Amino acid sequence: MDIKNELNLRAESAEDVVIRFLPDVEGMQSSIFDAMQYSVTAGGKRLRPILMNETFQLFGGEGDVIEPFMAAIELIHTYSLVHDDLPAMDNDMLRRGKPTTHAVYGEAMGVLAGDALLNYAFETALNAYDADVDTVRVTEAMRLLARKAGVFGMIGGQVVDVESEKKQLEMTKEKLDFIYELKTGALIEASMMIGAVLAGATEKQVEIVENVAKKIGLAFQIQDDILDVEGDEATLGKPIGSDERNEKCTFVTFAGIEKSKEEVKRLTDEALEELNSLPQKNEFLNELLNYLVYRDK
Repeated sequence: MDIKNELNLRAESAEDVVIRFLPDVEGMQSSIFDAMQYSVTAGGKRLRPILMNETFQLFGGEGDVIEPFMAAIELIHTYSLVHDDLPAMDNDMLRRGKPTTHAVYGEAMGVLAGDALLNYAFETALNAYDADVDTVRVTEAMRLLARKAGVFGMIGGQVVDVESEKKQLEMTKEKLDFIYELKTGALIEASMMIGAVLAGATEKQVEIVENVAKKIGLAFQIQDDILDVEGDEATLGKPIGSDERNEKCTFVTFAGIEKSKEEVKRLTDEALEELNSLPQKNEFLNELLNYLVYRDK
C-alpha cells in the first residue's frame, strides 16, 4: 500500500467535508466568517477527521452521520491552533509557512475566530441528529467531543503546559505525561472513539479504541520531540532545536534520544496489538497509525 498516496486521497475527501460545513462569507459579521475560513484552509493533514472516519469504517459504519463530527473535530483542532498562536500564548506569526490568523486579522479577531470555530464546531456536530441513526449514539458522541476538548481533555493539558513554561526544574515525568495525554492525545482519542460509537461499537470495543488512541497520541508527541532534535529542517519546514532554545522540557529531556525512540516503538507496538485484537480489520488504519508515529515531519 502506498500510504502517502492513500492518505492524500483521504485528506482531500476530509477537506471537502470540512469546507462544506463552513458558513458562507456574508452578512454584517462576514469578517468573522472570513477569518474562520482562512484559519481552516491554511493547511493541515486532516488527520483527526480521517482517523474518525477510518474507525467508523472499521466497525462497519454506514451513512453520513459521521460527516458533521468529522468537520467538528477539525474545527476544534483549528481553534486550538489559532489560540495557541496568539500573543498571550506562543506569539507565533507564522504557521505552516503562512501568517497566523491574528497576524492577518488582528489580535481581537484572532480571539473571536477561535471562539467562533469552537462554538460552530458544536453547532455543526448537532447536524448529526438529522441523520437516520440511533440518537443515543449521537448523544454519546457529543458527550465525548465536549469532554475530550474541554478541561478534562485538551484544555486541561494546555493549562498545565502554560503553567510549566520555562520551569524545567519543576517539571516531572508524571506532569509531562499528563500534558501529552491531554493536550495532544485527547482529540485523537475523541476522533477514534466517536467513529467507533457512531458505528455501533460495543462499550468494550470503544474502551480498546481509547487505549489505542491514547498510546498513539503519546507516541506521536514523543516523535515530535525526537524530530525537534534530529529532524531535517528542509523536510520539517521549520528550524530544529526550538524546544531547547525555548527552555521547553520534553520527553527527550528526561529519557534521551535512544530511550525516546524505544518508547515510541513500545507504545506503537502495543497500540497496534490492541487494535488487531478486534475481530474487525482496517488495513489502511493500521498503516496510518504506523505512518503517523514514524513520520519524518
